[in-house]
Amino acid sequence: MLRSIRAQLSLSIMLILLLTVALISVLSNWIINNEFEDYITRQEHQRSESIVTDLGNRYDSLKGGWDHNLLHTIGMYSLYDGYLLKIYSIDGTLLWDAENHDMSLCGQIMGEISTRMSQAKKHGDFVTNTYDIIRSGTKLGSVSIRYYGPFFFTENDYLFINTLNTVLLAVALLSTGVAVIAGGLLARRITQPVVKTAYIATQIAQGNYNLRFDSTPNAKELEEMGRAMNHLTQALSDQESLRKRLTSDVAHELRTPLSAVGSYLEAMTEGLWEATPERLQSCHEEIKRLGVLVADLERLAKIEDGNLQLNMANTDLFEIVQTAVHNLEPKAMKKELSLFIEGDPVIVEADRERMIQVVMNLLSNAILYTQMHGHIRMKVWKDHQAGLIRVEDDGIGIAEDELPFIFERFYRTDKSRNRKTGGTGIGLTIAKSIVEAHGGKIEVTSAVGMGSCFTVTLPEK
Repeated sequence: MLRSIRAQLSLSIMLILLLTVALISVLSNWIINNEFEDYITRQEHQRSESIVTDLGNRYDSLKGGWDHNLLHTIGMYSLYDGYLLKIYSIDGTLLWDAENHDMSLCGQIMGEISTRMSQAKKHGDFVTNTYDIIRSGTKLGSVSIRYYGPFFFTENDYLFINTLNTVLLAVALLSTGVAVIAGGLLARRITQPVVKTAYIATQIAQGNYNLRFDSTPNAKELEEMGRAMNHLTQALSDQESLRKRLTSDVAHELRTPLSAVGSYLEAMTEGLWEATPERLQSCHEEIKRLGVLVADLERLAKIEDGNLQLNMANTDLFEIVQTAVHNLEPKAMKKELSLFIEGDPVIVEADRERMIQVVMNLLSNAILYTQMHGHIRMKVWKDHQAGLIRVEDDGIGIAEDELPFIFERFYRTDKSRNRKTGGTGIGLTIAKSIVEAHGGKIEVTSAVGMGSCFTVTLPEK
């Protein structure tokens, strides 16, 4: 069964946090207990050495022995600390024995220690170590020390380690609770934008392009995903608008010549008009217009389908501009436009005929949309291993909101699609496709009433 991303993230995050908390708790408990046990073991060795040193210091050199009361005091203090002493003289005579002194007390203390260590789950047994009592290099006797080995906890030690383990367990449980809550909240925070994105994608699939991802997640990746979704939604909305407009524009482009030809033929067929050469010529012109439209569409389809064959060769961009100007100069002279060309020969690898088509299209548009006595400037130059061509005019310009769409097929800024103000709206689309087929790019800047500037960039190789 498929789980939601939120559920999977929640489980994953909680599992990671739980494992981390458990690992830290176990390691902390193990390290602290080991260090504490090492500390207790060192303390026991030091305590044994302290007993031996204390007995040596209590030896009365003048009397040649120990005061029995002092031995009793040392022995009882040691007994209460968990150490059972047997003290011998230099000749091996037993001077003081804890078990002989108070067998029941010794049994009680040993039993308490055994019970305490069993509760602490530290298993061991009573061991006996014998030490020589030496002072100033002279052996005075010996002492046998019996205690629970390899180490044992006093009552205070046991309370300390037991409290510490309880605190560690409480911290682990508290951390687990925090991990569960934090994992759930974090998973929710991460998945909320994803869920919203999925919802927007579903709405887009149903044709609703008005939704936008408007939340601001604090994660860079999620924010980029939101921006990408908004960009996709806007692009699809624009494409839908262009698709609807394309249908309308194609219908308009076909309707005008078909209506004209149909009207002429109908009138001549019914005898209302005489089939004069002039009227037949008008029908022929309209049919030629349809032929141009179909040819443009065929060229565009061929380019966009990747079937365009480019005859790549070393080509001079400056010579291409000169050729385009020479071909369109009569058209510019009719509007008394000033054409300026500047630059130097720039050699790139390109299809000469196709690039002439591109430049002529840009120059033709510049002539068409520039008023009488206007100016058109063309420049060719080289920059960073690329050849560039600029076509700049001081014509009517293009509105800013129209710029993103001017390379779309059939798109024209003139919504009436008047033949006097433009062609079919495919020329720039073909130009852009040809330039991109060369591995280049075409860019435009424009302002209404200020003119337009088209820049073509082609790589040298």
